Amino acid sequence: MRLSKSAASLAALTLLLSLTACTATGGADDASVGTGASAGLGAEADALLASYDIQAPASATELIDQLQAQPLAERPDGLMASVRVDELLLSSGDGEVSLPLPEDEFRLSIAPYLTDTHECFYHSLTTCVGELGNTDLHVTITDDANAQVLVDSDITTFENGFFDVTLPTGLDITVIIDDGERSVELPLGTRAEDPTCVTTAQLS
Repeated sequence: MRLSKSAASLAALTLLLSLTACTATGGADDASVGTGASAGLGAEADALLASYDIQAPASATELIDQLQAQPLAERPDGLMASVRVDELLLSSGDGEVSLPLPEDEFRLSIAPYLTDTHECFYHSLTTCVGELGNTDLHVTITDDANAQVLVDSDITTFENGFFDVTLPTGLDITVIIDDGERSVELPLGTRAEDPTCVTTAQLS
């Protein structure tokens, strides 16, 4: 199943008007390209995380890894962690902390599905739940401009049904996901206007 790039862009823009992070409706490998963020979260972020008994790691990218891999039963109730293109937004009640992400990296979270999905634009590390948790898949990602293969890996989705890739910014890409019996092909992007959360990957 392949969506046109124009249809994908229109859908992304429509969702952007109404969504900042997905909501729940319902153990992994991180196939990455690139390096991590600079160290240090700051006193405000450390204090916010400490209020949920979360020890702050050295960088925002490490915090994304930590929260993404967290078992669903251990998710902190009340903490929101929204992955944007250039920042990780932490919020609780009236407080919000912005943690910068590397400018040359794009963090993409994808939740393949068979029958059940939800709308999403910016991935929420503490509320998003996909259908296929702990599922083995093969993922291939190609740069459309030069046919360079950026990712060609066997991965296992996290318990929340997502898998993550870290890619260079400013690209048009083609993502192919295969579970051995079904597959899906998606045209996506890694620009400022593109989603960090993809829940339209229906395996068929």
